[in-house]
Amino acid sequence: MHRVQLHYTLSRDAGNALIRNPLPELLQAVAERGSISGAARGLDLSYRHVWGALKRWEEQLGGELIVWGKGQSAQLSEFGTKLLWAERQAQARLAPQIAALHADLERAFAVAFDPDAHVLTLYASHDDALATLRAHAAQPGSASPLHLDIRFVGSVDAIRALNEGRCTLAGFHTVEHAGAESLTAHTYKPQLQPGLHKLIGFAQRTQGLMVAHGNPLGLRTLADVVRTGARFVNRPLGSGTRVLLDDLLAQSGIAADAVQGYGLHEPSHTAVAQAVAAGAADAGLGIELAARARGLDFVPLVQERYHLACLKASLDQPATLALRTLLRTTQWQAQLAAVPGYAPLHCGEVLAMSTVLPWWKFARRKPERPGRAG
Repeated sequence: MHRVQLHYTLSRDAGNALIRNPLPELLQAVAERGSISGAARGLDLSYRHVWGALKRWEEQLGGELIVWGKGQSAQLSEFGTKLLWAERQAQARLAPQIAALHADLERAFAVAFDPDAHVLTLYASHDDALATLRAHAAQPGSASPLHLDIRFVGSVDAIRALNEGRCTLAGFHTVEHAGAESLTAHTYKPQLQPGLHKLIGFAQRTQGLMVAHGNPLGLRTLADVVRTGARFVNRPLGSGTRVLLDDLLAQSGIAADAVQGYGLHEPSHTAVAQAVAAGAADAGLGIELAARARGLDFVPLVQERYHLACLKASLDQPATLALRTLLRTTQWQAQLAAVPGYAPLHCGEVLAMSTVLPWWKFARRKPERPGRAG
């Protein structure tokens, strides 16, 4: 069975054809000119090149492409004729899709050739406000277009990707006042080092219980989830919300195995909300926006900060500066404030790690005592 593989050409003079294949072009030239030499002249190629290409295609496809009758000009074989027909049929049927793909590719590569455009790679804990930011940044008409390449992963994986050089920014979230002995501190402190990392302010958001419309079980706290035997759906290990949940359970003196469904998890806030909306669970921890989008009620539990971390070396790079500038605009902050459960907080500002992450406390160095005179 022969398979089709698509290629595209990137050059200043790629031509106007939406999609090209050298074999149909060779076959069409032979059919029109009636000879290999005529086809070569029409394509501005050497006779040797065209002859060799046709022979290689015959070997690869396992069939004769050109036939010569005694005293007659070169003609396409039945196999060659069918190949040319199939290519024309496919292009005719797929012309709209091919044109759309062609336009998308040209738009995407236009960014690479635009000296004023910036691309910023961001690994981040799942957050709908970031998706809103991506759309806002890509709006046409900006003097310096900013394209955010966002990949949603767990908070821990996001910071790991930053430290391994796979992204420029990492998005993660922590509660406002996490203690030095909290799971939050133990999770993030080994990965973030003062002097190496910098934090950029982004947003304050609310996390809480996503429950069915009307909150039929009357859930107000995690203790209520345990007391009522409500079916809970969790987030996976490595996600910031899983870290948050474990800290909240520890603060309430609740063992993880007391939560029915603690071992079941979904990959995002949206997936948790969908599980509750579908009746597969009674509650899950997540953001208000995801709950409202699925027609659920939302019970706020805790305020947290969503941070953007970067290496100090990339803080003043053009793409990072473009993002910091965008985050500080009144237009973006007004749009963020309109998102349920969100509020702008130090948007675009470079923040002291010891202030934002309270487990980082630096003792002042004591002055050295003068030595005794000998």
